[in-house]
Amino acid sequence: MSLVHRLREYALLMRLHRPIGILLLAWPTLWALWIAGEGRPDAKVLAVFLAGIALMRSAGCVINDYADRDFDPHVERTRDRPIAAGRVSPNEALALFAVLALVAFGLVLLLNALTIALAFVGAFLAITYPFLKRYTHLPQFYLGAAFGWGVPMAFAAQTGTVPPLGWLLFAANIFWSVAYDTEYAMVDRDDDLRIGVKSTAILFGSLDRLMVGVAHAGTLGLLALVGVLGDLGIPYYVGLAGAAGTALYQQRLIAGRERAGCFRAFLNNNWLGAAVFAGLFVDYL
Repeated sequence: MSLVHRLREYALLMRLHRPIGILLLAWPTLWALWIAGEGRPDAKVLAVFLAGIALMRSAGCVINDYADRDFDPHVERTRDRPIAAGRVSPNEALALFAVLALVAFGLVLLLNALTIALAFVGAFLAITYPFLKRYTHLPQFYLGAAFGWGVPMAFAAQTGTVPPLGWLLFAANIFWSVAYDTEYAMVDRDDDLRIGVKSTAILFGSLDRLMVGVAHAGTLGLLALVGVLGDLGIPYYVGLAGAAGTALYQQRLIAGRERAGCFRAFLNNNWLGAAVFAGLFVDYL
């Protein structure tokens, strides 16, 4: 295989052609940076986090596919992924993961000691998350912690501490992750039941739509509390209203529990995150 084709397979393994994961990581981190920096986050901190998000999401995809290499060939949506299809070896994937993680950690070394310490926790969450679906029906909650760990790291990098408001924002992201990753798991539910993979979509069963709604409501409720405690203004709440509209639209998309509709609902969460950030951005102008 030529170098160009090899690099293409690595890019596919990192899901660079599907940036939704980067966006879902970026929005809560940007929320945190804007609140911690009162609308003017430090330029170096912002650049480090944006680059780190892209690197760690890519690393997360690689280690996820390595962990799922025996499952993915049996799932319709994932059977053509590079490892599952045999185009990238497991050892190559581990080497690629190590390179991405080391570069990301090198960026973190540009920040303060608390942020560096928190980065070790974030790395542990990213490495261990893919294996949880074998043992618990609640990997979506763990994903929320892994995807949301940028929130306390952002507060630490910007202010040198993680205030209660930061942990409240972190909790909001956990609820949000449960909502969108349950929608994502609904896409694969039939395949997961057949091969023994666990998820909230399986755990919730016929209550899946209700629980997605509860998780979105928890997200928006906690974000409203962030607004109150952070003394945010009307533009922020307008953004929350827009986010609520996307959550309601997702209920329509998943109403029939069809694969395509559930996947579209998952993707729509990008707009929920963007609406919240737009409200923050305008509020701090």
